[in-house]
Amino acid sequence: MAHPIAVTDTSFADDVLNSDLPVMVDFWAEWCGPCKMIAPIVEDLAEDYSGKMVFAKVDVDSNPETAMKYGVRGIPTLLLFSGGSPVDQVVGAVAKGELVKRIDKVLS
Repeated sequence: MAHPIAVTDTSFADDVLNSDLPVMVDFWAEWCGPCKMIAPIVEDLAEDYSGKMVFAKVDVDSNPETAMKYGVRGIPTLLLFSGGSPVDQVVGAVAKGELVKRIDKVLS
């Protein structure tokens, strides 16, 4: 079963920017209610898109540098990266269908 990978400030370049596949990064925190709501959706998407896209999670409390670098001010923030650059952003807990639309656009 595919699961999102935990990414840190230190591993971000290797895991996300240098990935051969597009990457969806979930910026979250333990205390964030909406983050808990979207977590199972991100888990499902990791399974649905296994082999086509990488899913990563960045805990903003433990890894503030990466969140600051990409201007993450509200969480959950989902950033879609392709070729090492951010190409789309979703802020807040949204429906799975909305994320599928965004992912499919990046993959097409």
